[in-house]
Amino acid sequence: MKAFLKMIRPHQYIKNLLVFFPLFFAKKITDVTLLQSAAMAFVSFCFAASTIYIFNDIRDIEKDKVHPKKKFRPIASGAVSVKAAIITDIIFLIIALAVAFFTGTRMGIIILIYLGINLIYSLGMKNIAILDIFAVSTGFLLRLLSGTEYGAVAGILPSHWIIIMTFLLSLFLAIAKRRDDLVLAESGLDVRKSISGYSLEFINGVMSIMSAVIIVSYLLYTLDPAVQAHYGSKNVYATTFFVLLGLFRYMQITFVEKKSGSPTDIVYKDRFLQISILAWIVSFLFFVY
Repeated sequence: MKAFLKMIRPHQYIKNLLVFFPLFFAKKITDVTLLQSAAMAFVSFCFAASTIYIFNDIRDIEKDKVHPKKKFRPIASGAVSVKAAIITDIIFLIIALAVAFFTGTRMGIIILIYLGINLIYSLGMKNIAILDIFAVSTGFLLRLLSGTEYGAVAGILPSHWIIIMTFLLSLFLAIAKRRDDLVLAESGLDVRKSISGYSLEFINGVMSIMSAVIIVSYLLYTLDPAVQAHYGSKNVYATTFFVLLGLFRYMQITFVEKKSGSPTDIVYKDRFLQISILAWIVSFLFFVY
């Protein structure tokens, strides 16, 4: 059971909480009906994500065996047989699609697009520099859209600011992960092929640009008159303080501590980052709700 849970990676499901963000920003987080629809979308994405993780592990089994960290994954280590992994993958795929289409046709289409992009990514796009991080970021954007009227929840349109910032932040996290891969590659380890299209100077420059654009976008969002009227507060900009704390801490982890391998693991383990995120949520709730 431990090997099975490790194979489907439930700790990665935290990314799927993005489906609830539109409700949070639309001040509809207490609407039970909308929450139920968003919860269905969350479940569908969890099974879809695990489907992709298992497929990748099966496909990359030989490469994972020589990777310093990935060699301990259940399939690569032999803790879970390839046959059992394939059966599990098919079952999870069926459940993901069934839940999605039961939620609604639009939600089903979003899951199909998500699975299609990840399939293309696994079969070759992950080896093309720049396109690889854009493919990963698109997955985050689809999670966000699934929590709107384009997906599982009716009547909620996503703010263009939320869409922009979600995409920019996901790009920032993806490029930070590539930096960790590049550090491993420079130490002589065999990692993804796309890493040959990156350099430390390029990644450092991109991350600096991305962090600046994210901060400016967030400030413009909080100072937008329409946004202030929607929230009934002109003080939401004060939450920028915690956005800065979180971004600077993540850059410190990336550049100084050189531990930007998995954004999910960082969020689970880094207390400073956890407090910054919690403080942002509390301050946002205070001004908006």
